[in-house]
Amino acid sequence: MSRVYNVIPAAPLQKGATFHKPRQVIAEKVEPGQPALLVMTDFKIVTAYTIFPLETIEAARAKMIHRGVRMLLVVDDQNHILGLITATDLTGEKPMQVVQTQGIRHGDVMVKDIMTPRERLEVLCMDDVQKACVGDVVHTLKSHGRQHALVVERAEDRSQILRGMFSVSQISRQLGAQVETAGVAHTFAELGAELGR
Repeated sequence: MSRVYNVIPAAPLQKGATFHKPRQVIAEKVEPGQPALLVMTDFKIVTAYTIFPLETIEAARAKMIHRGVRMLLVVDDQNHILGLITATDLTGEKPMQVVQTQGIRHGDVMVKDIMTPRERLEVLCMDDVQKACVGDVVHTLKSHGRQHALVVERAEDRSQILRGMFSVSQISRQLGAQVETAGVAHTFAELGAELGR
């Protein structure tokens, strides 16, 4: 005996209809001893915003403003992560250095010219993050002098999948206190650059 299937009623899409956007509920107030996951943006829940390396930095700025974010992942056409670009990159010295060294207009500076490449990105392991507290994350960001920390988990083939990220600005809001991470030099070259300012 075969089953009888019904036609599902259809109707026109109304003017002004919108759509669901994934939204993570972030704890408004946290304490340093609480679980680190309370301050992590989870890419299983929230969309990670991306940009291509050959787009201009003006396109990156517009996308950040439109999406209300301060960081974009730089990806290729297969969504492999090539690096990241932050709002600080856009407003810092990098664009002017590119303008001067390449002899191009500011509007022609591309994301690839100022992004932090994948090879220079360090990531935290989700297994470690699940055992950590907010204070551990803050200490880690401070010790590395970073505004963001990426979190990865492992696929079955042991490849990395970006699971989430920590942001100093978000953690500061949740703690109700400004977290300062800038000014930490890691290499002799960075130390020399800091001393030369």
